[in-house]
Amino acid sequence: MSDRWQSALAVPARSELEARLRQLTSGQMPIDRIAEAALLMAGLDRPGKAMVHYLDHLEELARDTAAAAADLGANRADIWTPDLRLEALRGVFAVRHGYCGDHESYDDPQNANLMSVMERRRGLPVSLGILTLQVARAQGWHMNGVSFPGHFLISMDTGGARVIIDPFNGWRQLAASDIRELLKAITGLGAELSPAHYAAVDDRHVLLRLQNNVKLRAVQAGRLNDGLASLEIMLMIAPDSAELWREAALLHINTDNLRAAILALERFIKLAPSDPRADEAFALIRDLRHRLN
Repeated sequence: MSDRWQSALAVPARSELEARLRQLTSGQMPIDRIAEAALLMAGLDRPGKAMVHYLDHLEELARDTAAAAADLGANRADIWTPDLRLEALRGVFAVRHGYCGDHESYDDPQNANLMSVMERRRGLPVSLGILTLQVARAQGWHMNGVSFPGHFLISMDTGGARVIIDPFNGWRQLAASDIRELLKAITGLGAELSPAHYAAVDDRHVLLRLQNNVKLRAVQAGRLNDGLASLEIMLMIAPDSAELWREAALLHINTDNLRAAILALERFIKLAPSDPRADEAFALIRDLRHRLN
């Protein structure tokens, strides 16, 4: 285990997890820490868990991928290597360690908690994607999440070109026709691919996308307090997101936490004073204050 993980040996307090997450995701996030941030988020959802075993496993995945890539010649600069890199990733994740997309119980909340994903070897597109990003970047491979809707995909840039990867379905490389078919299945037959669907997103966006899965499933199940707790984790990652503050306000109202709703609405207005919904937020604040009197 590297020196970086030594502080993970003990079970961290919630305040420590929160402090680490805010520190890690503030400013420019290091590209080699996305899975660590996701584990901190998972720890906030599953208190009382030590981090060491999960962090050790990340390093094991990276070592195994380095060995597989070396055996395949996947890092050679003189040949076109995306197929070899994908073969190394598939061999490590799917074959050696048994990871796969959870098609049978897709909506299981465990699929969005990286600790559970690493224990069960099952996950959502975005949770498997985060593991892939972490491990691939440890090899020096240039990979990013992309802004494709409804199903998380990864871009890999190598040899001056880009390929799109689907970790959920066996770390498969997707052709343009595959991506077009997937888009139509998700958003409707009239949808057409555009450059926006391939645009790279930063790691903060990827982490928010992961936690949004936790929040949505809690809210859909009527567990509003759990949904609010997930949203508060999202606000640790993106404290300047006006949209998240507005959503937090609405959840606070639905859980009868009116003072917190007022504070969240005030934050929303401060961050987005020209938003068309700002007047509505002002009116809602007046109504909530009246209800408190």
